[in-house]
Amino acid sequence: MAGLPGSGKSAVAADLGRAWPAAVLSVDPVEAAMWRAGVQRQQPTGLAAYLVVEAVADELLDLGQAVIVDAVNAIEPAREQWRALARRHDLLVRFIEVICPDRDLHRRRLQQRHRDLEGFPEPTWMSVEARRAGFAEWTDDRLVLDSTRPREENLAAALEHLAVPPR
Repeated sequence: MAGLPGSGKSAVAADLGRAWPAAVLSVDPVEAAMWRAGVQRQQPTGLAAYLVVEAVADELLDLGQAVIVDAVNAIEPAREQWRALARRHDLLVRFIEVICPDRDLHRRRLQQRHRDLEGFPEPTWMSVEARRAGFAEWTDDRLVLDSTRPREENLAAALEHLAVPPR
């Protein structure tokens, strides 16, 4: 999964994880847990969270389980991390980017969002706009889902993209 904070990617990931079924591994709760454990925020906890999620995904893939990684994946090194993980397991990585093309709606969603991630502040609209400006161009084939569309439509499109029949 890829997309800006508040775009709707976690909702799509959760729907897909239930329908597939697959483990959904999200970077934000891992980073929040690091902070609660006393790792200083000045440390590269964002990168560390990606690496922790990769290690857990690696173990699950070793067990033959399906994995969905829920992260912004805005830059090429993050995307290459998942490609390399897939190569190690002789699997194809399938990217799904979730967008919210209605900027006013996206901003409202972000401002109204209250996840239960103790100690993890929600990003500001200004920080999301800065991430948007730094979002790397895609070189991979990917499915782009519009989160203003009904969730059922996005789930069906994601399952088709993954060539997985719905249960």
